[in-house]
Amino acid sequence: MRSLATFSRAGRAEKARVLAVLFLLSWAGGLYATVLITVEEALDLAFPETEVTRETLFLTEGQLSSAAEAAEVEIGGAMVTRFVVRRDGEVVGFAYVDTHRVRTLPETLLVILAADGSVRRVEVAAFREPLDYKPGDAWYRQFDDEELDRNLSLNRDIRPITGATLTARATTDAVRRVLAIHSAVTGEGESP
Repeated sequence: MRSLATFSRAGRAEKARVLAVLFLLSWAGGLYATVLITVEEALDLAFPETEVTRETLFLTEGQLSSAAEAAEVEIGGAMVTRFVVRRDGEVVGFAYVDTHRVRTLPETLLVILAADGSVRRVEVAAFREPLDYKPGDAWYRQFDDEELDRNLSLNRDIRPITGATLTARATTDAVRRVLAIHSAVTGEGESP
């Protein structure tokens, strides 16, 4: 039979173990990034000295259908955040925010397009998965100058990356989705 003193010590030891686990979990949470770059910083990298206007677009059923067919990936919803970039009043580019799940947690990309609708650059604005699952910046540069076609996929124009397969797939799908949405919104291009 345990004495009250023994029970109390056992309870304190258990409490200490629980607190230690909670501390480690909260510390490990710091290994997951939140905001990596702001929209303003990303747009300044792609288009220095420009004026940016934020728009919220609501896609029609026809635009959703057209985008889904062209992208060959799920579109997700009808509401889209787009930034229109101008220099001296002339449109020089666009940027779209795409938030999606990588493995179990979200990633937010800013897909920046040139005025002709090709990819100018892809920036990771937020990444909530462990940073081990985020490819290096050089990997994202392979999207530069890409257009929506069948070659914009893993193992074709886009090289996969060991240890970040789900991120590579999610990023490629996001870029395809943005290009298809942009085409549907602007009325440019045909389904590949």
